[in-house]
Amino acid sequence: MTSLFEPDRLLATYMAGIFPMADHHGALHWLAPDPRAIIELGQFKVSRSLRSTVRRGVFGITINRAFERVIGACADRPEGTWISDSIKTAYCRLHELGFVHSLEAWRDGKLAGGLYGVSIGGAFFGESMFYRDTDASKVALVHLVAHMKKRGMVLLDIQFMTEHLRQFGASEITRTDYEQRLRAAIRMDCGFTDDAGQVLFQDDGRGA
Repeated sequence: MTSLFEPDRLLATYMAGIFPMADHHGALHWLAPDPRAIIELGQFKVSRSLRSTVRRGVFGITINRAFERVIGACADRPEGTWISDSIKTAYCRLHELGFVHSLEAWRDGKLAGGLYGVSIGGAFFGESMFYRDTDASKVALVHLVAHMKKRGMVLLDIQFMTEHLRQFGASEITRTDYEQRLRAAIRMDCGFTDDAGQVLFQDDGRGA
């Protein structure tokens, strides 16, 4: 792992509004997009059908129950990924230190989807998500937003706008606005979780 991926330095880049991505050749790039995409927690949109899926408890949702499996699934995509081996190693280390978290969606004891991201203060930097069963990652996102609200967090950074995330009410703000909001968020005394294996909803993690 290069010195740029040492935990303190990697966290410092996030606090400065910068994050790493690897290209298909493994070359590392440090990005600070302008505009920056975020999801306003108070304006989060959930479709009627997805809300029904959440209410019916189709998926059990846990926190940090299977982090390495989640980041591994996010990196193992047929269309390619920006998650290189060095990035995976670095984020696994940050997970061990309590700064990176995963939400897992389970169905019939099997990992059906999930997401992970970096948490500092009142900010959560969403990194990647995956699904094996329809709507699994979407349900994980719904629970992420609810969890952030419960913990008093204020900033959900999703980096780049996509049509997939636009349906949830995602918006874009200028880099200046983002950096102002980021500075305020990271000063907040908000822990993402007090429990390394917290169950959010109807635990179905028998296969973990």
